[in-house]
Amino acid sequence: MTIKKIAPYGSWDSPITADWIVAGSVGLGQICLDGENVYWNEVRPNEKGRSVVRWRDHDGAVADFSAEGMSVRSRAHEYGGGAFVVQGGTLWFSNDADGRIYRQVLGESPRVISPERKWRFADLVRDEHRDRIIAVREAHEGQGYEPANALVAVYDDQRVEVLSEGADFYASPRLSPDGQSLVWLCWRHPNMPWDGCELWYAQLNDKGALVNATLLAGGPDEAIFQPQFSPGGALFFVSDRTGWWNIYQLRNGAVTPVFPLDAEFGLPQWVFGMSTYGFASEHQLVVSYIMDGLSKLAVIDLRSGGFDPVTTPFVDVHGLKAADGRAVFIGGGLKEPPVIAALDAESRKVAVLYRSTESTLDSENVSRANPISFPVGDNETTHGFFYPPQNAAFTGATDENPPLIVKSHGGPTGQTSAAFSVKIQYWTSRGFAVLDLNYRGSTGFGRDYRRRLKGEWGKIDVEDSVAGAQWLSAQEWVDPKKMAISGGSAGGYTTLCALTFQDCFAAGASHYGIGDLTALAKDTHKFESRYLDSLIGPWPETEALYEERSPINHTDQLNCPVIFLQGLEDKVVPPTQAEAMVNALCEKGIAVAYIPFLEEGHGFRQAVNVKRALEAELYFYGQIFNFEPADEIEPVIIENS
Repeated sequence: MTIKKIAPYGSWDSPITADWIVAGSVGLGQICLDGENVYWNEVRPNEKGRSVVRWRDHDGAVADFSAEGMSVRSRAHEYGGGAFVVQGGTLWFSNDADGRIYRQVLGESPRVISPERKWRFADLVRDEHRDRIIAVREAHEGQGYEPANALVAVYDDQRVEVLSEGADFYASPRLSPDGQSLVWLCWRHPNMPWDGCELWYAQLNDKGALVNATLLAGGPDEAIFQPQFSPGGALFFVSDRTGWWNIYQLRNGAVTPVFPLDAEFGLPQWVFGMSTYGFASEHQLVVSYIMDGLSKLAVIDLRSGGFDPVTTPFVDVHGLKAADGRAVFIGGGLKEPPVIAALDAESRKVAVLYRSTESTLDSENVSRANPISFPVGDNETTHGFFYPPQNAAFTGATDENPPLIVKSHGGPTGQTSAAFSVKIQYWTSRGFAVLDLNYRGSTGFGRDYRRRLKGEWGKIDVEDSVAGAQWLSAQEWVDPKKMAISGGSAGGYTTLCALTFQDCFAAGASHYGIGDLTALAKDTHKFESRYLDSLIGPWPETEALYEERSPINHTDQLNCPVIFLQGLEDKVVPPTQAEAMVNALCEKGIAVAYIPFLEEGHGFRQAVNVKRALEAELYFYGQIFNFEPADEIEPVIIENS
């Protein structure tokens, strides 16, 4: 039995260094199946965040498919997604540098097929019957106007034909197997797709144009997700009409549920190309769903209606695609980084096809998620995952409790999962406790819970953050004098609100967070330009409420240290937001640090910046909570310290 060394919390020497995190790990994205071959998008921090399409052939060999020097990424909606499609061994993809679509055969140089315009493409679909690509196009060409979105067809000779336009947003174009029908989603301001959107169906004539377009489902109060045809041409989709995102089938003109369940088979469409189910065969549907905040897998027999849950080691499943008797997905377990895995639909056996990192950790250095729920509001409950400190070689003094970091996810319409997160382990292995919160307004707990933030953003998410920290303190699991809150984007807003309007936390870290709602309403991208209408109130009619809920206007109430980390190319939350907060805190004399990152947008993709952000936050907490990190860290300039 190893005797652990007693050392101050936060100062433990950890094998999970920032260098270890960025050295060999990659991000796993969109999956595409083409016969026996599996393709996926891989984000490489060590190549400045370049996105590469890789493939695994039927013999298990893995190699790059997309061309060296190109990055397969879409900037539509700023968050992108659906950036490539593969069929018959040929790849079509959106190139990040110019936004154009390219066609590539393995081993050959890519050939551009879209014209040089200020266009962005996403949700690429191959129409083999007409030798073209169908996609969502976002045109950035008007002066003083927001981008125009449309469904388009792109041909090899750089012709682009508009199939449908007029709505503010489009997503999920899907062709029937015979190529004669197309379905798609669209929605209009001020809705986000998870508030309400429409499912449309049309036939394709001999020239490939849409005819007889018909609204099938959805509306301003019904959110539709992932329309998809079965191999035999039956139409399926996900709807939240009952209060839960369940799967439905259009049968004989009537919409019928496939398997009603109080669980979420859909997700908020922050990116294009999201998928939670697929057809292993005409009669076998493989599904992923979320229940009590955890992802699960099941196989549905469409003939008998049988629902067969599948036991796997994964608590987070996304990107699922299925065909030819199997499903392939990205799976996250409790103890290891994400993998690409395959499920055999008949045997129910799961195999790992590819790992996001080959590095391994001693299980004694891994803190496992503990699901917790605690009371909030008026007889309500909120949820999260608690991670206690864990290190194979160190422990804290028996008369001390660890510092706490409350993590607030982005969105805010989003969700955190219990899956292994190396960035959470970075903290727990150094002696921090972490609460990863699914505050009211998060997804994964039904529509009512998801809509709980309506008109209440900056209030109940903050209330839940404070309640969670205080609940943990009451259990004597954390030190009430050393509690911090950290979040990115919308989570950064929750962080700044909690630090400004509540007296609970002793420090905070805002990663590209929002400090000024009024500035955000006036200066953000199209996709989220009316998001605040539901979260705060209609703009500009409720401008006073925006000012009331903006931390920048109430820095007189903020009296604890904050570190700001910000990408200078961020189009979602411009750097002026962070800079205004930093200047205000400097003038007030509060300890504040600011780390700007060149060539980074909304989130950090480059290895050097991921490393710096982690270490800077650790250094900052060390100065505030009076401990010396074991790591050698470049000092952070803290004004007024």
